[in-house]
Amino acid sequence: MRYWRKLLSCCLLGLLLVSGPASSLAVDISVRNPTLSPGEEGYVLSADFNINLNARLDDAIARGVTLYFVVDFELTRARWYWLDEQVISRNQTFQLSYHALTRQYRLSSGALHQSFASLDDAQRILSRLRNWLVLERGAVRPGESYQAAVRMRLDLSQMPKTFQVNALANRDWNLSSDWARWIFTPAEFVVPAAPAAVPVPAAVADNR
Repeated sequence: MRYWRKLLSCCLLGLLLVSGPASSLAVDISVRNPTLSPGEEGYVLSADFNINLNARLDDAIARGVTLYFVVDFELTRARWYWLDEQVISRNQTFQLSYHALTRQYRLSSGALHQSFASLDDAQRILSRLRNWLVLERGAVRPGESYQAAVRMRLDLSQMPKTFQVNALANRDWNLSSDWARWIFTPAEFVVPAAPAAVPVPAAVADNR
């Protein structure tokens, strides 16, 4: 019985890849406003993504298939005498899923997760990357120019094997942005000032 259930599950997953509703939107991700700014521990990355999921991907999520979105970041330094030096390369994975019992969408990254009533709400948060620490202090030299690059992609390698075999040949499942590149020239690192202490009212202080 367990064998037949597993076989049926694989068949249903395969049907999602080769059939299903036609795409109503172009499968596309684009990057907007990527920035690196100093934080308490180093430089943090913020960016916005325009994410368009077609009907086939919407249907896959509704059937319980988890989608894995990966944000890749790279920082390189040009060298006239050799290939560019890769200063840092990092990635962060976000899992987008639907739970039928609670009828909620869930967005997870590591041990953190948040639930949403609609796919649009979950997608809105997924499209806003904020304050991701990508560079430690001392990783870059003040006044020197670097090329920063960021992209978002749907990672098929983390999905069930059935999807990996068939999705590679299906354009609807090949979802990735182009690399967004910009020149980053760090200034002398200054730790952002902590907020000024709020005076404690005398009445509160007396009751401590």
